[in-house]
Order: sequence, then structure tokens, then C-alpha cells
Amino acid sequence: MTTIDPSIFPFLPNRVWRTYQGGAILDQMEGIPQPKDSHLPEDWIGSTTVAINPLERPPEEGLSRVRTEGNPLFKDLLESDPSGLLGDEHAKAFGPHARFLVKLLDSSIRLHFQAHPTAAFAQAHGLGLSGKAEAYHILQTRPEIAEPYIYIGFQRPPSREEFKHIIEQQDIEALKSCFDRIPVKPGDTFFIPGGRPHAIGPGILMTEIMEPSDLAVRFEFERAGYVLPESARFMNRGLDFCLDIFDFSPISATDPQAPYRCPPMPLPSEDSNHLYVSLLPPDRSPCFSIRKSVFSGKAIQTPERPHIGLVTSGSATIESGNQSIQLNTFDRYFVSGNASQLQITPHGDNCSILECYPPLPNTKS
Repeated sequence: MTTIDPSIFPFLPNRVWRTYQGGAILDQMEGIPQPKDSHLPEDWIGSTTVAINPLERPPEEGLSRVRTEGNPLFKDLLESDPSGLLGDEHAKAFGPHARFLVKLLDSSIRLHFQAHPTAAFAQAHGLGLSGKAEAYHILQTRPEIAEPYIYIGFQRPPSREEFKHIIEQQDIEALKSCFDRIPVKPGDTFFIPGGRPHAIGPGILMTEIMEPSDLAVRFEFERAGYVLPESARFMNRGLDFCLDIFDFSPISATDPQAPYRCPPMPLPSEDSNHLYVSLLPPDRSPCFSIRKSVFSGKAIQTPERPHIGLVTSGSATIESGNQSIQLNTFDRYFVSGNASQLQITPHGDNCSILECYPPLPNTKS
């Protein structure tokens, strides 16, 4: 039996109940017979965050487990050796907490319009240390959806009183008139800071990277026949309180320089078999950063920091010390802070891996 080197930890599937529907593609990934859309449209990766749901669910729902002896919770693994797994600097700044959350999200319907608090707002009002800034990296769109889209921010912001009336009356046509659809395609990346209202359209498979909280103001109450209970709308604080969360400033849906758009930026590499692309650099978000690695041949990678990897295309073997793991499309894993060197060997022409990084130790959101 091979001894596991504590450098790479694959994650087990971690499906989470949500108020909208989707997840048929996630079923396919797991090899579930007769995959179908349901209320399990998300897989939470590297999660130390418990899901907030409006019905009775398992108390540990949302917490990830790693595929190693005993399949421990990722949370417990980090607490067992914060410095070794997260690095000394990260552990000194944040303790045994990864300080970010990665998801696979597969929507079959448009999600509720919603918004999330900033970290500053959450801390000021006793909601926790983290807000919920988030980023989307589009992986696939369903072929039956001719024009996939998302909503980000108000294009025609209402006044606070108008918006309160729209929400109270659930005037959905008036609500949608405040927004324009933003077209999306595979490879696109977007950043949505706290306070910006938004919604994800139907038929989108994405990686979502966010601050580690499940705080949400859902100001549209019904989707696909499911009506949100009161507890799932305004974080148990009421509408007037939640209106203070919203950023009412207008933002363009068509400007290619709009701040939510994150164009890919190639990065220098000393290995011709390894191409780096920055998708969300640390200076765009203090909460997390995203990079893509494309391997066209065997390459040695020296990890800069601990991170979560997600194979987005192809397959590969990743080796570290005495550990060797076969990676297929959509496999996900954690690379610890004590990993000194990784050897990645793609199978076939190339393999693409999305690398999601926690906040830098010198920046606290």
C-alpha cells in the first residue's frame, strides 16, 4: 500500500441542496444512472462552510471531505496541521481556514435575483468575518440554451423606495427591467463584488469562486414553482436592513472594460510545455485569485501557495514525492502549502487545470 504524501488531497463529491434546480451534468460526472436536474445543482469544493438552507438538512451539509484514509472533513484536516497544509504565513494571518470556497454550479433554470453583503458590511453587523464576493468562470453551456446569459448589477437602477416596492409586490417584470442580460460563453470570467445584485441564467456550468460564506439576500421569491420561505429571503434581518447591502450605482452590460469583466492575461513561463493564464489576478480581488495552467507535455510546477485545482479539460497524472494521482476532467484536489514540486504529465495533446488561490496573507478582506 502506497503511503500518502501530505501534499495533494483529492476531494470527494459534495453535492449541496439549493433553492433552484440543476445538476444533471454533475450527476453525469459522478456516473449516476439516469442523470437529472434536481435541487442538488452544486458541488462545493474545498468547503469549510456549512450551507444555510430553509429546510431540515444534514448538519454538516456543505463541508467537503478529502479522499484519503478515513475520508476526513477538509475542515478537520486543516485544523490538524494549519502551517503544514496552508503555509506558515497563511496560518499566521487566517488560522486553520482556507478563507475561500470553490463550487461547481450547474443551472437548469435561471437562479433567483440575489445579492450578497461585503465583508465590511458583514463584520459591522455581526454576520460573520466574510462577505460573499464571487467570481464565475464559465465551463460549458447547454446546447438547448441558444443565448446563455447572466445578470450583474443594475443597468437602470431604481430608487431605494422603488426597489422596496418592487420587492414587496414581487413585480418581476419591473424587476427585470432594471437589468440587461450579459451574454456568456465557455472561457469567460467575471467578478462580482458584494452589494451588486445578480442572477445566473439557465443552462450554465461554471466554476464559482467566492468568500467562504452562504449569506444571500434573495429578493425574488419564486422560481420553477418553489416559493422561498421567509427565512431564505432576507437573512432573518428584514427587507429594510437588507436594502443597505445593495450597490445602486449603474453598470454597463455592454462595455468591454466594465469592472466585472476579467479578460485572460498570459503569464511568462520557463517551460514550453506549461502555459499560464491569469483569469483573476490578486490585485482585482483581495479575496481570492484564479489562474489556468495548460500542459502540452510533461512539466514541473513549483506551487507558489496552497490552492484548489480543478481539471477543466483532458486528463493527466500529477506526482509529488511518493504520491501519484490520475486526474480526469472535472476531478478536483487541494495542493498543500508544503508541496515543494509537482510533476504533471498530460494524457494526449493537453490538459487544462483551473487553479484557485486563497487571499494573500497580507490582505484581509
